[in-house]
Amino acid sequence: MSTAPTLARYTLRAMEKIAPLRLAEKWDNVGLLLESPVARPEANRVLLTIDLTPSVLEEALHPSTALVISYHPPIFKPLSSITLANSLQTSILKLAAVGVSVYSPHTALDSVRGGINDFLASGLVSIDASVPAGTVHEIERAGEVKFLDGATKGEDEGGLGRLVELHQETPIEVVVERIKGHLGLNYVDLARPLVPRQVRTIAVCAGSGGSALASVNADVFFTGEMSHHEVLAAIAAGRYVVLCGHTNTERGYLPILASKLRALLAEYAQHTSATTPMSGHDGGVQGLSLTEAERRALCSAEVYVSQTDRHPLERV
Repeated sequence: MSTAPTLARYTLRAMEKIAPLRLAEKWDNVGLLLESPVARPEANRVLLTIDLTPSVLEEALHPSTALVISYHPPIFKPLSSITLANSLQTSILKLAAVGVSVYSPHTALDSVRGGINDFLASGLVSIDASVPAGTVHEIERAGEVKFLDGATKGEDEGGLGRLVELHQETPIEVVVERIKGHLGLNYVDLARPLVPRQVRTIAVCAGSGGSALASVNADVFFTGEMSHHEVLAAIAAGRYVVLCGHTNTERGYLPILASKLRALLAEYAQHTSATTPMSGHDGGVQGLSLTEAERRALCSAEVYVSQTDRHPLERV
């Protein structure tokens, strides 16, 4: 019996627990994007990556891989055809042919409490970026964290971006060093307003934050990338802008996601067919029922962060 379908099914259940898809932005394309009909007999690995690049594809084609969780959806816009003339479509076809499925959480993982935007905020104030969805943060050190729009989604499970409010005015140089240290970066791009100012509020958005941050009143915009004119508009309004590179604001979260997935899969593996049949689809373990074969499949599961996924740009 192949372990891949069992591993994929329960990994999707775990991902719904970690980052409910209902939290994704309406424009996004999230969830199971490729379901291969081919069973891989020995597959026991889930591969985590930010992007499905050619180098990541080579990792995914290893016989042990059952499922790729690609943060960015490799299928975003509707496809009129799937051919070998397009490199990304070639990757999709190769994965389908050998029995590897693809799932993308994207903005659901940004929005959820304990997700990527909280991970970014945790480099500025003392919050736990690994807390489970639905848990309210206890702010202990330097400030407070709110949603950018002041709204919440799905009974306070998550929201758009984050607004960090520092308890004390802080020099921009200190803020920049916190960001660099948290993300493991030697350099960031910093735009300064004409008149220097101390920092109390920092608007945070993973990835490309220009549109999400544009209407936010904050001293600093902290994101991966913004357009030239978006940066000019921000500094004209008296704000600092810190740009770290699109995927540099996202990749540091993958080890946290891996840890959460391992914990949930291990928890699922403790439930056998002796328990009450499954009674929900929220990713929890209450009422979960596994056969012995399914339990063995989950016990052998490995969650692996790609070794070749990296930011596509380097400074030379």
